Amino acid sequence: MSNENSGFPQRTPSVINTGKHFPRIPLGQSQKVFSNKEIVYQSDVMVQLMGMVDRVAPSSATVLVLGESGTGKELIAQAMHEKSNRSNKPFVAINCGALRETLLESELFGHEKGAFTGAYARKIGLAEAANGGTLFLDEIGELSHGIQAKLLRFLQEGEVYRVGGKEPIKVDIRLISATNRELEKEVANGNFREDLYYRINTITVSSPPLRKRKEDIPALVDHFLTTGAHRYLNRGLKISAEALDVLLKYDWPGNIRELQNVCERLQILSEGEIVSVNDLPDYVKTPEEKLFIDDYDPAVTLHELERRYILKALNHFEGNKTQAANALGITIKTLYNKLHEYGEFDKYAIHSRT
Repeated sequence: MSNENSGFPQRTPSVINTGKHFPRIPLGQSQKVFSNKEIVYQSDVMVQLMGMVDRVAPSSATVLVLGESGTGKELIAQAMHEKSNRSNKPFVAINCGALRETLLESELFGHEKGAFTGAYARKIGLAEAANGGTLFLDEIGELSHGIQAKLLRFLQEGEVYRVGGKEPIKVDIRLISATNRELEKEVANGNFREDLYYRINTITVSSPPLRKRKEDIPALVDHFLTTGAHRYLNRGLKISAEALDVLLKYDWPGNIRELQNVCERLQILSEGEIVSVNDLPDYVKTPEEKLFIDDYDPAVTLHELERRYILKALNHFEGNKTQAANALGITIKTLYNKLHEYGEFDKYAIHSRT
């Protein structure tokens, strides 16, 4: 892939593989890539970030990863885990915004048989499953006050109580959290406990949005076009300078996840071996035309209009809730709540967790 016209200084891209059992493979070599869980970069801002990861990883300090949705916060957490002395123990991740409070407590801390309706057997919580390793709490800013209090007690005492349980269970984990919220404002507004905030951010790192690291787009495109779920369709696909220029001008509100989604689409739909501008999605080529205003219909309520618009956004992003929430300007938790409200949650409930 050529990026001669990109206007960025040339540097050999770095590929950091965060999968424990996968080899580190420099970009551009004709070796098989065994995992897509890789951090690909060549920009100065990412060089600095990965240097910070190297320094922080060997410690047991709690880490708060800040950044917009889709910027790879979980990959950064995985990289810290793999570079730590806990790398031979589990890395367990949970999206705090994807579950309601009662389900989240059971997922996080486990439950005893008979603790509530449907609890037919004892369940080990994710905190307990991560014993000796790393627990990653994504979207920690979405936690309710009740779960915040229990999480704080867990971090202070190093023990959990399963739902319905009376005996404490000692657990040794390193906590890495992530959020796209400004937690200092959430603390000031009374939405997030101040004592928990200071407990989880001994070290704070920021994952930059893709629009702030556009130098990485050529390397990321090359990586995504030759890897991923549809790599079996690969025809030596390359991108033209004109198409790459369009990608560089787009602001990527869904960040790397959105770019990956576009590249997967190109793997499937592009004809020939060169991606042209015509192969790119319309909303990337002409982002100003993405917004629309329906004519007023007195028979349609504001609630119904909101429902239709949210579902249109989800369909536009092929069910990707993070990208849809970003484009709509709402949090992922709000989107989940809306889907529950509309009775559409099951349709869009697929959630991948490492």
